[in-house]
Amino acid sequence: MKAVAIEYLPESQDLVSLVMEEESQKRENSGLSFPVPVPHLVILEIGCGSGAIALSLLHKLPQSRVIAVDKEKAAVDLTRENAHRLQLQDRIHILHHDVSYSSAKQLLLWGPVDFIVSNPPYVFHEDMASLDAEILCYEDLDALDGGDDGMRVIKTILTLAPSLLKDSGSVFLEVDPKHPDMVENWLQAHPSLLLVLHAIHKDFCGKPRFLHIRKQSRSQLYQK
Repeated sequence: MKAVAIEYLPESQDLVSLVMEEESQKRENSGLSFPVPVPHLVILEIGCGSGAIALSLLHKLPQSRVIAVDKEKAAVDLTRENAHRLQLQDRIHILHHDVSYSSAKQLLLWGPVDFIVSNPPYVFHEDMASLDAEILCYEDLDALDGGDDGMRVIKTILTLAPSLLKDSGSVFLEVDPKHPDMVENWLQAHPSLLLVLHAIHKDFCGKPRFLHIRKQSRSQLYQK
């Protein structure tokens, strides 16, 4: 089968790059370097869409396996089709599932995960009407509307994350530029989650767009 180029938006490319950087940093800290294989590297993508992020990560991290989840059947079918086109179907498990607070059991197919990646709905509900006409006409609005505070799905992901991640695992999220402070305050109000906002990264327009959130072990928490 002829190789097929993976096409994705700049924001998707940024999310992939952040995961790659974190994995590279973990290898350096452990004394390993590419191409030494790291077994059982598991990545979960919530809201996989066409599968661009999930499949890019599989391509760039040959020892990885990905669980890709989307509540839309059309997205699941498209991700599955693209995985077969790229001959990556053996390392990806694609689920038609609407993630909720009780989803942990369904998502732990390969045990605890190293990374959770998501570009969730994050537009504030009051801002939906002011989106470009082209977006309103052609995009799935349910995939954009994040509720009153834009954090409806973000909160679900973060609430689930501690039961899904390995210790020192990470969550990478694309968010609204207004969200970094809101997410940090929300995490501080929920210390039992053992999650901390580790870094904020800007998009190509210079806006704070990506969050790197790490899970702490209880021993790390008590050391502070």
